[in-house]
Amino acid sequence: MELPVMPPVSPMLAKSVKSIPPGASYEPKWDGFRSICFRDVDEVELGSRNERPLTRYFPELIAAVKAELPRRCVIDGEIVIAGAQGLDFEALQQRIHPAESRVRMLAERTPASFIAFDLLALADEDYTKRPFSERRAALVEALAGSGPSIHVTPATTDPATAQRWFEEFEGAGLDGVIAKPIAGTYLPDKRVMFKIKHERTADCVVAGYRVHKSGGDAIGSLLLGLYEDGGPSGQLASVGVIGAFPMAERRRLFTELQPLVTTFDGHPWNWAAHEAGERTPRKNEFSRWNAGKDLSFVPLRPERVVEVRYDHMEGRRFRHTAQFNRWRPDRDPRSCTYEQLEQPLTFSLGDIVPGLG
Repeated sequence: MELPVMPPVSPMLAKSVKSIPPGASYEPKWDGFRSICFRDVDEVELGSRNERPLTRYFPELIAAVKAELPRRCVIDGEIVIAGAQGLDFEALQQRIHPAESRVRMLAERTPASFIAFDLLALADEDYTKRPFSERRAALVEALAGSGPSIHVTPATTDPATAQRWFEEFEGAGLDGVIAKPIAGTYLPDKRVMFKIKHERTADCVVAGYRVHKSGGDAIGSLLLGLYEDGGPSGQLASVGVIGAFPMAERRRLFTELQPLVTTFDGHPWNWAAHEAGERTPRKNEFSRWNAGKDLSFVPLRPERVVEVRYDHMEGRRFRHTAQFNRWRPDRDPRSCTYEQLEQPLTFSLGDIVPGLG
C-alpha cells in the first residue's frame, strides 16, 4: 500500500458542548465503529479509533470498498449496521469475534455499511491540510457514484436544521450532532470538532458491583437495573453500569455496600437460572474487547437507588456508560421502572440516508 496518507492514523476527535455552536458545518452523529478506510487499488484496510485494524471483521465492506470507492483514497467515517429499529450497535459488537466462519456468517446475515464524512487523501493528493469545506466538497464529488453499502453523511451549515436533526434522528439510533469548523484542517487525535449529545437522568437500582482492578477492597463499577414494571412480579433488567469514582470513594463504597452482599440464590440476576436471550450480567463473563478483563460481579440485595446521567438507550440498555449523579434514599427501588425514561420519536434511517436501512 502506497498512499499520500498511510495507516495507522488516529481519527480527529470532538469535545462535548451543551448546545449547537454557530458558524460550523453540522452532521448527524453516527453510532457505530469509527474507522478510517485506506484503499490502494486492491489493498484495503479499515483502521479504528485505537489504530487497530478492523479489516478482518467486515469482509463485506472490503468488497464494497473495491466496488464503490475511488481506486486510491483515504476516507474517515463510521461503520454501522442498519436494523429494523434503526442503528444496531449490538449486532456490530457481535462482529468482534475470533472465528472467521462466524464473522462471515454475520456479514451475510447483518451486513454493515460505511458512512463517509471526511476525505484525507484522493489519488496522489493529501487533503489533510485543506479546510474542511474543500474536503467535504471533494468527498461528495468523489463518492457521487457510491452505494448501496457506502454513503456520504448529510451535512448542513444551517443551525436550525442541525437542531431539528438533533431532536428527530435519535429515533433512528443516532446519538446527537457533530459540528466541524468550516476552515479547519484535519488534525489526527485532536479534539477540534464539537459533539452535542442528549443528556437525561434516570433512577436505577444498584444490584451488584465489580471489584476494581487494583484489588479487592475497592469498587470498580456498580451494576444498574430497571424493573419491567412496578409490581411485585416485575423482572429487574440489567441496563448498564457506572464506574467513574475517585479511588477514595471506591474504597468507601466497598465498605458501605458489604451489608448488602448476598448470594445468587434468589437474586434477580441468578446466573444459574439464566435463560437464553435474557440480558443479565453473568457470574463468569469476559469482555469481547479485552479477553483478559473479568466481568464477573458480586450480587447485592436490590435496595439502593442511584440517579444517573445518560445520553440515550440502545434497546433496553444504556448505550454508553452512565454517570453518577446522586444517591436517592427517598426512592423505593420498585418504583425504578422503564416508564420513567423519555421515549424518542421513531425515525427511519432511509429518511436520513436514502438506501440505508
